[in-house]
Amino acid sequence: MNRGAAIFLCLLLVVMDIAAGILGIEAEIAQNKVKHLRLWIFECKDPSHKAFMLGLAAAVLLALAHVILNLVGGFSCLCSQPQPDKASPNRQLSIASLILTWIVLAVGLSMLVIGTSSNNKSSGSCGFTHHHFLSIGGILCFVHALFSVVYYVSSTAS
Repeated sequence: MNRGAAIFLCLLLVVMDIAAGILGIEAEIAQNKVKHLRLWIFECKDPSHKAFMLGLAAAVLLALAHVILNLVGGFSCLCSQPQPDKASPNRQLSIASLILTWIVLAVGLSMLVIGTSSNNKSSGSCGFTHHHFLSIGGILCFVHALFSVVYYVSSTAS
């Protein structure tokens, strides 16, 4: 892949992750605008359709960015060397950042899905308080962008 296309793709992945992060935080803000009744650790709230849609969009963008990253990165760091401890430092960085992107994806996507699903109900719900799932998921989208850039650059460097 030529240098211009590689830079464009890297920027596209970062923009997708940043957009997902902003949407996750906006979903949290929209969720906090709905009516809440709180008693100690229990909370009753009405669902927010806007928070549901924003959270869903954030989750889809994060997952799509991760799929594109792995397709373009091609898992080259795992397939090229059988022994990671004897690999070059660049290859070791690629492996470490790939593992971290998967961890951040798992936690971030879980947070976004939990926060989004709490706004999917047709009527209000009561239970234990579930605070900040959407905003934590949004912040993890930014972290995913960071590790994605490190993985992409280290796995495609020659």
